[in-house]
Amino acid sequence: MAIAVMLIVLILIGMLYVYNQVQFKKAERSFPPNGKFITVDHYKLHYISEGTGQPVVFLHGGMLSSRDFKDVIHLAAKQGYHAIAFDRPGYGYSQRPKNEEITPITQANIVHKALKELGINQPIILVGHSWSGTMTLSYALQFSDKVAGIVLLAGAMYKEGYPAENGDVISKAITAPILGDIILNTLLKTPLAKGMATSMVRETFAPEQVPDGYKEEVYALGFRPTHFRANREDVLAFPKTAKNVCEKYKDITVPIVIVVGDKDPFGTIEHAERLKKDIPHAIYKVIPDIGHMIPELHPNIVMDNIHVISEIGTSFKMKV
Repeated sequence: MAIAVMLIVLILIGMLYVYNQVQFKKAERSFPPNGKFITVDHYKLHYISEGTGQPVVFLHGGMLSSRDFKDVIHLAAKQGYHAIAFDRPGYGYSQRPKNEEITPITQANIVHKALKELGINQPIILVGHSWSGTMTLSYALQFSDKVAGIVLLAGAMYKEGYPAENGDVISKAITAPILGDIILNTLLKTPLAKGMATSMVRETFAPEQVPDGYKEEVYALGFRPTHFRANREDVLAFPKTAKNVCEKYKDITVPIVIVVGDKDPFGTIEHAERLKKDIPHAIYKVIPDIGHMIPELHPNIVMDNIHVISEIGTSFKMKV
């Protein structure tokens, strides 16, 4: 009897595995890469690049990929900037280094290497959203002479108040040996996972409306093994990195604008206020009646603050 039950379970897992692999390929056909690829340390990074002029580099949060900035990229290119947005390692169509710890610090270093490969030598304006708050600030700490200024959008910068500051059960299961691989390859294209994607997207955009097609895109691309694992690894890596790096935020001297929505449900206002204390010269803006997904829903707000950094220019650094 036990053998029969085990056999049935194995057959079921096998069927789920095959079904999921088919769905992963179908999802990628529905949302193919729309940018270019560059190789850094033997790993391919997918990126979008438009326009010419002052380089502006966009770092997305934990939800989707460089696509979160697609409307901002078009605006930036039209307004005289060279807009560049990477799929962070493991997200979208970028590969992620294996068998090594990947943190906001190491991801910043990977992006820096990619920019060098692209021949971007002029100091950049960095725009970081959500999870990438710490990554953006880490970049400025590591490569201060290569940063003209920073725009933080609903950024997470500290361990305290981070939604998973004490860990996350799902993330631990996904990153566990064997169990994680089984979950990633058999359950991501099931009704359970689809419901999870819908809930995640709705909560992330609340109280604003989710754009048409966004939920479908998140489920298609975000619920693939490499992307989903990368996100869960990042959730676990964030608290430790933020705790170690935050003591150095006060050393950042480049111009910086901190932007949050007053309806953001994730505690980013508290993070923004704390960062303003750590970096007194930062410009702090609370935008009324908006939530967390500023890049997707409010591209003009993003551009307004890129212009602020661009106009401040090097004179700001001289003053401080």
